[in-house]
Amino acid sequence: MGFRQWLSKSEQAEANRLPPRSELENDIIFVLRTIYDPEIPVNIYDLGLIYELKANPENGQVHIRMTLTAPGCPVAQTFPQSVAETIREVPGVEDVQLELVWQPPWSKTMMTEAARLELGLL
Repeated sequence: MGFRQWLSKSEQAEANRLPPRSELENDIIFVLRTIYDPEIPVNIYDLGLIYELKANPENGQVHIRMTLTAPGCPVAQTFPQSVAETIREVPGVEDVQLELVWQPPWSKTMMTEAARLELGLL
């Protein structure tokens, strides 16, 4: 069952609407939700900074495409590496390739409903 048991009911409902994920991907998402943007008090997954997550449970290879809220973000040089290092700690992960991208540009519309609610945008 992995980390999925710790998801709230709304997070579980969201997960059920999306295509099925492997247990490893669910575990990675759980951990991504513990990493907060340094400037906005919301986790990077719900903030919409994770554009793509692919995890192969057979060999532990993980590929993540992510962005930051702005190209001039003061942590642009260090934050992606910190995220990758945190993901490497997930049981079953052998290697992480984290690709920082700027297209499409991040916008508030990429946030989950929970993130918008947390920031008072709903």
